[in-house]
Amino acid sequence: MPGVKEAMLRRRSSSKVTDAAPNHAEVAAYVETAGQLADHSGLRPWRVIEIRGDARNTLGDALAKADGAKGKDAEKFRGKAHRAPLVLAIVASFKPSHKVPHWEQEAVAAGVAHGLTLLLDDEGWGVFWRSGELTRTDAVRSAHELGKYEELLGWLYVGGLPAGGKRDRPKGRIRVGDHLSVL
Repeated sequence: MPGVKEAMLRRRSSSKVTDAAPNHAEVAAYVETAGQLADHSGLRPWRVIEIRGDARNTLGDALAKADGAKGKDAEKFRGKAHRAPLVLAIVASFKPSHKVPHWEQEAVAAGVAHGLTLLLDDEGWGVFWRSGELTRTDAVRSAHELGKYEELLGWLYVGGLPAGGKRDRPKGRIRVGDHLSVL
């Protein structure tokens, strides 16, 4: 049985996915598993919003509004929101804490997102993380009904793998010396 190391080395983004997607119960199980990560003070400063079907139009319309796009340009944003049958919005939900700063709470939320990408990939789903300059705009915040102490980190686009199960081109391994030093 492959372990975590193999799953991490194998994981690739899948920018082209089919209309298949995990159901709500499967997503709930993945979220439960991804939530078992290092979390200073156990604040659980994150949540995930499941977006499917016509709700993806709300996302596309919010992105278009944030960009100021009209007409055909606005339709492009709606099309982007429909690039996968399931979109998981990853939200940092900051909790009051004198011990755990916001940056650390946001890192926990990002850790949940990464854990979800590993789980989804390992279960045979195609997944890619999308963010960008419109992620934290007022229109997008409003569409996701974010609270005062919340920030959107981005979206995981999830769907089936195309015939043959091919993912995007393989990544080369990192050059460890560029990223690891000794003090």
